[in-house]
Amino acid sequence: MPDLPWVTIVWDDPVNLMSYVAHVFSTYFHYPKAKSEKLMMQVHNEGRAIVSSGTREAMERDVTAMHEYGLWATLDKSDE
Repeated sequence: MPDLPWVTIVWDDPVNLMSYVAHVFSTYFHYPKAKSEKLMMQVHNEGRAIVSSGTREAMERDVTAMHEYGLWATLDKSDE
């Protein structure tokens, strides 16, 4: 079985404003405003969102970056 890609998951938290979460997605991932806001709403409404996917090393970098921005993030194997 081929190595499945890894994903970075950002989880909802009671601390960060929704506008800040969308700002982080725009700033760090360079996502367009609409995509950043869609992911932010997914975090807010569903409690989590997959914000990036790739190699384990790349996802570890993304998780570390999200932590540096003050967001709660984890990495996991992709279900797909």
